[in-house]
Amino acid sequence: MKIYLRTYGCQMNERDSENIAAEFAERGHDIVSDDAVADIIVVNTCSVREQAEQKAIGKLGHVLARRNARRASLPIIGVTGCMAQNRGGQLMRTLPGIDFILGARKTHMVPEIALKMYARRLGGMCHPKPPRLLRDDPESADTYLDISDDLQSHRYINRHLLADTSQTCAYISIMQGCQMNCSYCIVPKTRGIQRSRPPEEILEEAAKLVDSGTKEITLLGQVANAYGRDIGLGGDAFVGLLRSLDKLDGLERIRFTSPHPSFFTPQLTGAYAELRTLCEYVHLPLQSGSDRILKLMRRPYTASKFLEIVSRLREAKPNISISTDIIVGYPGERDEDFECTKEIFEKSGFDMAYIFKYSPRKGTLSAELPDDVPDSVKEGRNAELLDLLAKQSMEYNLRLVDTEQEILVESCAKRNPDAIMGRTRTHRKVFFKSSKNLAELRGKLIGVKIKSATVAALEGYFYDPEPRL
Repeated sequence: MKIYLRTYGCQMNERDSENIAAEFAERGHDIVSDDAVADIIVVNTCSVREQAEQKAIGKLGHVLARRNARRASLPIIGVTGCMAQNRGGQLMRTLPGIDFILGARKTHMVPEIALKMYARRLGGMCHPKPPRLLRDDPESADTYLDISDDLQSHRYINRHLLADTSQTCAYISIMQGCQMNCSYCIVPKTRGIQRSRPPEEILEEAAKLVDSGTKEITLLGQVANAYGRDIGLGGDAFVGLLRSLDKLDGLERIRFTSPHPSFFTPQLTGAYAELRTLCEYVHLPLQSGSDRILKLMRRPYTASKFLEIVSRLREAKPNISISTDIIVGYPGERDEDFECTKEIFEKSGFDMAYIFKYSPRKGTLSAELPDDVPDSVKEGRNAELLDLLAKQSMEYNLRLVDTEQEILVESCAKRNPDAIMGRTRTHRKVFFKSSKNLAELRGKLIGVKIKSATVAALEGYFYDPEPRL
């Protein structure tokens, strides 16, 4: 049977889709890249931004229209993820052809439900009818963060996606959910309260990945640096986890996303100077540089506190790359609030950023406020920050020209199959050519001399005759 998966949204969703794919593959089914040939189509959705929701709805409308045009009962079409949790009933009404909808904490049930529906569709009433709409209580503390799910999906990736090579970079979910309740954010409603995995499970999973050839691990959590507080491990639990992972022989790089400024302790900033594997890169969401807007957003820190964290990070690692999230046009945002955001943006020296125009998300506190900033103003503020980001990104990248950078080789360049792509420890993409092929270099640390830079990437040449690892 052929299974098609389409994923929208964050790395947590990507990780969930890996688990879904692994479960189908373990049952003997093929994951395909063309939905036109699929027997089962699963769309894993995001509800954090309106654009992600509209893309998912558009995709569902397309596959439903094609099935209706053929007057066929197959493929089975299902939806999971955050939008399924938040708007499942509405989706069922507006797109009645959808066969099943499973909430964000029910993704582990997708293969079972989809296969039962497929069997029932082919075999008639002899098979029991599974539920069409299944969501969960976001206040529930139950969890499906099972190590077997994660290891199984890593095995699937190794075997099917990387053509029997090791998985150079891997995600590990260390927690699910969030209870910060930022006024604009739907995550607590869709993914529930914070639930951390036991550290011994995470370390076991990491050790097995490293044994299989993984060199870089990214720890995933809605508020990663609050890890362990919900299971009684204390405020230093996340730093303790980083220290334990740092001791793994063969692990070269650790990243994590996303932290919250409220939990960015001096111990965590100090870890950047202390730990060999912790990369000189951090994604630190600011959202706004205005204390008034931060308070409305229910973000429990000030702009000055944020700048203190940035200062400590740059003291620990002067070359650190810092990215962020910014929302422009939040309800009530005035010109002076936006000027504060621009000021902090420059002072922080962000060289990467995700900048969003505010859009109300049903079920959030901010959705009850008037969306009173005109679209034209949102567009203008968004464009100003993007221009500032391009300037700061280019300045950062130009500083790397004529330097040697340690690159972890990942893949061929998507737009140029003759070039190879790897990343610096600061998460910069580097494209280069080599007499060695990708199979010889994938997963290796090599020295690359940077010869040119754009806003988005670096170009270099591989001069080291032998990979370092």
